[in-house]
Amino acid sequence: MVVEENGGRADRITIGVCVMEKKVFCSPMEQILERLHAFGEFEIIIFGDKVILEDPIEIWPICDCLIAFYSSGFPLKKAEAYSALRRPFLVNELEPQHLLHDRRKVYEHLEKYGIPVPNYALVNREYPYQELDYFIEQEDFVEVHGKRFLKPFVEKPANGDDHRIMIYYPNSAGGGMKELFRKVGNRSSEFHPDVRRVRREGSYIYEEFMPTGGTDVKVYTVGPGYAHAEARKSPVVDGVVMRNPDGKEVRYPVLLTPTEKQMSRDVCSAFRQMVCGFDLLRCDGRSYVCDVNGWSFVKNSYKYYDDAACILRKIFLDAKAPHLSSTIPPSLPWKSNEPVQSTEGLTRQGSGIIGTFGQSEELRSVIVVIRHGDRTPKQKVKLKVTEEKLLNLMLKYNGGKPRAETKLKSAVQLQDLLDATRQLVPPTRSGRESDSDADDLEHIEKLRQVKAVLEEGGHFSGIYRKVQLKPLKWIRVPKRSGDGEEEWPIEALMILKYGGVLTHAGRKQAEELGRFFRNNIYPGIIHVLVASIII
Repeated sequence: MVVEENGGRADRITIGVCVMEKKVFCSPMEQILERLHAFGEFEIIIFGDKVILEDPIEIWPICDCLIAFYSSGFPLKKAEAYSALRRPFLVNELEPQHLLHDRRKVYEHLEKYGIPVPNYALVNREYPYQELDYFIEQEDFVEVHGKRFLKPFVEKPANGDDHRIMIYYPNSAGGGMKELFRKVGNRSSEFHPDVRRVRREGSYIYEEFMPTGGTDVKVYTVGPGYAHAEARKSPVVDGVVMRNPDGKEVRYPVLLTPTEKQMSRDVCSAFRQMVCGFDLLRCDGRSYVCDVNGWSFVKNSYKYYDDAACILRKIFLDAKAPHLSSTIPPSLPWKSNEPVQSTEGLTRQGSGIIGTFGQSEELRSVIVVIRHGDRTPKQKVKLKVTEEKLLNLMLKYNGGKPRAETKLKSAVQLQDLLDATRQLVPPTRSGRESDSDADDLEHIEKLRQVKAVLEEGGHFSGIYRKVQLKPLKWIRVPKRSGDGEEEWPIEALMILKYGGVLTHAGRKQAEELGRFFRNNIYPGIIHVLVASIII
């Protein structure tokens, strides 16, 4: 243990790394351990698979601080017994790691600490295909204990080590199911158009599908005071993994809101895991935690490696040499002109970790504002409407003000308009339409065009359709309360605007622009963020 105060060399704090070798010798762990060793205050002892799996805990190396976390094949209970025997300082406590294997316990623990989670319900089966009286499945929804989840909804196995997550879609969107899984090559999901019934092999969590704009946010903590966040393309989009020229998945650094930073502190503290990764869903201005992964490191970020090493140094010194924890090195020891190559004090029964560190600053993001690429023409349909259903819809979304216009943009609003239009326009042309005058025929055709535009694509997404309803005429009618009169609209102008969709040529232009930025303007940079904003 470090006891030196006058410049001479003293015994160093020993850090035991009781982790499966596959995790120890991954690049992020190697980078951070090398940085810790470069401080000169620590001796790092890597246990190795043979010691962890075969040797009794009584002959495991003795250490002051212990890095230990579960991965496939790791004997968590054996590590707990070692911790109870030797009492080292734990970076991540071991007992709470059992929670991470059961998504039900993770959600319950998050709720216990007031951390927002998606709206969900549990289906617990004691054996496969057990029939449960509280679980009902219909064509477009499932119902659990009276709580109904309309499609699209998400189905997650209760087993946290099972990563096959399903999303079921309604018939109005074509039906089918999308299976999400851990990356296999360049795929992270597959769509199965013929699968409509949910699984019954075991216990599952059903939760509301949350539209996130096509991105997932990954958060990585190092202690409760530090969080690094990255966004990636969601596997829900098309299942194709975006990779950079080095074959790594493309991720973009993002800023956390104050609320999300507090959630990071809460997750870190609730599960008693200093180094922790979890997933955030951002939807309608709010954020929800949908998964907690335990020990996780950011990949390919030297800035993160520097930060993590400095924070872990302070954590270890606070625990074992608090009189030294306030001392800050005059310069980071690995920032010298020569890369760190030494492996002295970093041992694993005859094997060392050797690596080099980047010497330059790291570009975190590039933000570009671009008008847009090639798109289809924007189009407009205008018609005067007197139908009560449409006038009532206008009043519903303008606060009941008879002289105020309203704009319908959201999926819910446009779905209401589509439902009303479907009732006003028959699905097929009838012989009675030929008896109508020219103005009525034109009106019906315009309503039919509105209906066709709203039905395009099978669901509402993007920003390519919007409707305005402007009152034109009013009459005075008795108030419903019988006390006096009030105005009531009898005619409105409906304006449907649509089009402006990115064409195949526009998509190709966008892809070529992205390649140009990556390869020509900022070559060799890993984190390049191009934000395309339509003006």
